[in-house]
Amino acid sequence: MSRILLVGASGTIGRAVHAQLSPRHEVLTVGRSSGMHQADFSRPGALDALFAAVGPVDAIVSTAGNLHFGPLADMTAEQFNQGLQDKLLGQVRLVLEGQRHLRDGGSITLTSGILSTEPIRNGANATAVNAAIEGFVAAAAIELPRGLRINAVSPTVLTESLESYGPFFPGFESVPAARVALAYQRSVEGAQTGRVYRVQ
Repeated sequence: MSRILLVGASGTIGRAVHAQLSPRHEVLTVGRSSGMHQADFSRPGALDALFAAVGPVDAIVSTAGNLHFGPLADMTAEQFNQGLQDKLLGQVRLVLEGQRHLRDGGSITLTSGILSTEPIRNGANATAVNAAIEGFVAAAAIELPRGLRINAVSPTVLTESLESYGPFFPGFESVPAARVALAYQRSVEGAQTGRVYRVQ
């Protein structure tokens, strides 16, 4: 049984990933204010304490990260920076620190999103951040040592989130979180690296 650190476990995708992986693995849940461990991975230093408490793991999965949505004409650099600091650099920090706490052959799975390749109105920050995450995964995959792997999952809008986000995604076909969770299973239990699993 592998030990998996699941960051963002209380979110819609996080709960689905937990349900998919927990029957076969020991899943350690992490949230900003809930879960077995609490950590805000967008804050420098937070991950040191987390990994000190958790110890070595076989896989790290991140389903966390906030973005800024709003019209480009009104967007400030500070608003744009929210997504950079949270979803992008938060997940990058998780990789930079987490690689030292993964057992040989372990894996890291990050979360991007469909907006990396399918921009929408009010989504400039999300498109930039998601595309950067996918670029980082491709580059990190060729440098990670000890047989470590890294992938990203890029879901479209979730069926469970249509009430809140549906108006932002006109004409997009939604997917249930349970189907998205299969891509995380594929990343954790499979053998590929440097991949972006697009669930659309």
